[in-house]
Amino acid sequence: MPRGLPVPTRPAYPAAMPRYAFRIEYDGRPFAGWQRQDGPASVQQTFEEALRRLEPDMPSIAAAGRTDAGVHATGQVAHADLARDWIPFRLSEAVNWHLKPAPVAITACARVTDEWHARFSAVERRYTFRILARRAPLTLDAGQAWRVIGPLDADLMRAGAAHLTARHDFTTFRASICQAKSPVKTLDEITVEERPFPGGQDIRLHLRARSFLHNQVRSIAGTLERVGAGAWPPERVAAALAARDRAACGPVAPPDGLVLTGVVYPHDPFAADGRVDSPASRD
Repeated sequence: MPRGLPVPTRPAYPAAMPRYAFRIEYDGRPFAGWQRQDGPASVQQTFEEALRRLEPDMPSIAAAGRTDAGVHATGQVAHADLARDWIPFRLSEAVNWHLKPAPVAITACARVTDEWHARFSAVERRYTFRILARRAPLTLDAGQAWRVIGPLDADLMRAGAAHLTARHDFTTFRASICQAKSPVKTLDEITVEERPFPGGQDIRLHLRARSFLHNQVRSIAGTLERVGAGAWPPERVAAALAARDRAACGPVAPPDGLVLTGVVYPHDPFAADGRVDSPASRD
């Protein structure tokens, strides 16, 4: 190289790929659950394919929860490591464009630190299970709630739910294929909300915990429906819990009514002011 000319240098890149957090909403009906797998399409696969339209070499993403087939979300959270330094708004717009026509949408996007993890940084997950009690078939809410024909007593359901809060061995309320190392979980809250609904009742179970077992929420919902219908006394819920036996559980509710509504982090990555304990949710 001739003397006096500047020596070319490589542009300075960050040591790690920029990490982005996404809040994701989806209708779970067309999917075989969140997790990528062989066979039917999953939400993860659909989301990753949209991202790879922008960055083909993007590594696999991580999510806060692995919802089952047919389960919905308004507050799922995932993160991805990308090569480009995106403006979060433009990234979410681009991903939403490539997600069409799948029933999946990015409702928030934020740049996060390399240490932040959608699953391991979470301190709480929130689910809502919706039961519509009426004789008439569902139309607008079909696939978005569990329809039962008979009326439900919300007060009895609250009495049954009271036996499940706090730290317990939830063997009775987890699937036989659950891969969790321990059945012991702390259920921080279950509230039973009743709303008016044309021709019947809209019952919503809201649950909060750091983590849940496989099928735990649907098992609880099916059991509390039996209490509300008068088939079980509330005290039988306590007996079922104490049995630590899957056979003691009520019926497992279908996935239609279950929604992952939010994931809580010490600092909400999507909050402009970074408030502590703000849920990354859309209840």
